[in-house]
Amino acid sequence: MRRSNFALRLQASLLEELRKAAELEGVAINQLINVAVAEKVSALRTEEYFLERGRRADRAETLRILDRAGKGNVPAPGDEIPPDLQKKSTRRSAKGKNSATTRRQTKRSAGA
Repeated sequence: MRRSNFALRLQASLLEELRKAAELEGVAINQLINVAVAEKVSALRTEEYFLERGRRADRAETLRILDRAGKGNVPAPGDEIPPDLQKKSTRRSAKGKNSATTRRQTKRSAGA
């Protein structure tokens, strides 16, 4: 692995938090910075990957696959919907929508 130096200027309060975090983790500040930067770069690349995959998606084909998924197959042991959740998912509002969905939409429209 090639090493390089980079002068990093941090606010005093952030440097203090960095020192505390490194001490709690039992690692050097340099190592903690390396891991944090690697995690951030990985997250950004992952986001870019899924955005690109989404642009190439075929919505109609995806819906066709989902429509037939699981038809004629009983749930594998442990995959059953718990009885207390089955009752909630079968309740319908007056418009025929799942009541949980209706609550989420109401919260969104109210700005909650």
